[in-house]
Amino acid sequence: MRIFFYVCCVGKISKTKKKRVIISDTNDLGTDKRVLKIAQSLAGWGFEIILVGRKIPERSLPNSNFKLKLFRMRFHSGVAFYTEFNVKLFFFLMFCKADIFLANDLDTLAANFAAAKLRRKPLVYDSHELYTEVPELVTRPHKQRIWLKLEKYVFPKLKYTYTVCASISDYYFKKYGIRPAVVRNIPTCKNSAQIIFVPKISDKKIILYQGALNMGRGIEYVVEAMSFIEDAVFVIIGTGTIDADLKQRVSELALNEKVMFLGRIPSEQLSAYTRQASVGVSVEQNIGLNYYFALPNKLFDYIHAEIPVLVSDLPEMRRIVETHKIGEITNDFSPENLAIMLKAMLSDDYKKTLINNILQAKKQLCWESESQVLKRIFYQIK
Repeated sequence: MRIFFYVCCVGKISKTKKKRVIISDTNDLGTDKRVLKIAQSLAGWGFEIILVGRKIPERSLPNSNFKLKLFRMRFHSGVAFYTEFNVKLFFFLMFCKADIFLANDLDTLAANFAAAKLRRKPLVYDSHELYTEVPELVTRPHKQRIWLKLEKYVFPKLKYTYTVCASISDYYFKKYGIRPAVVRNIPTCKNSAQIIFVPKISDKKIILYQGALNMGRGIEYVVEAMSFIEDAVFVIIGTGTIDADLKQRVSELALNEKVMFLGRIPSEQLSAYTRQASVGVSVEQNIGLNYYFALPNKLFDYIHAEIPVLVSDLPEMRRIVETHKIGEITNDFSPENLAIMLKAMLSDDYKKTLINNILQAKKQLCWESESQVLKRIFYQIK
């Protein structure tokens, strides 16, 4: 009788035991909304989550109840950083209790692949972008070849993969014969309805850029266009490698009254700032396949903030804007042309003609629907 009772109890425990997923990411975990959304969804489906990243000085921790492991790093960029991070990550993964490893981008894949192989654990790979084609590598062929060798060795061996858009999925299929699922980085409808009060940015109409301030984002072209635009301000939210260059350019053009830098905004507050804008811009340049295939998070953030968008004539962004009729597309980045387009988009009548389309797009492009692809991936893992 006791044995029967014991077996029954063990059976019940094993059925209710949560699978533990270790999610690793080199980005700032306080602002990486894709990783946090995925972690929250997995937790909601009954998985136990551990987020693993790096400790970044003067950066806030993610506002969540997940267990965290943040490595103190001696190096913060370059080969030394990626080597140090992957070595520390490998030993953590080797000895931490886990059922599934989730690697975010190529810079966490080496440690995850090695640990998963040695421990015989399932590995899931989330390709946030076409990593080997980012501008920082396209201009450094030697470093690019190193990452390409890693990708070429590991990617064909992966069983569970997903990425951010159809174009990147097609690229991997043509190159390696593996077609990752597509899980776009779309905001949750639930969160977009929450009201958070933040300071008013400006009394003037706002043209908004939010995201990383890195080369190839086209931000400098919008800055130059502000010389021809009155009664509006260009608000830039984010930080990055060209932060200082942009501020210097604004000063050279005497546009300090027309261009505002808000820096890094906590993710839980960002949508409240986005909603204050009249137009959202996403004018990435075609400087490599990664940008050519770009489907930026900010485009969906703009849609959920219910503002029209101005985007580059690149396939994934064009597809969204043309399908839902929510803004304008351009391949002419001259200051004069951008000024003409933005001034037309800033009019009250312009938004009125698009608002129903934007609201429909917001309803359709929702994380609650998009995440079902992710759910199917994790539910098929034994």
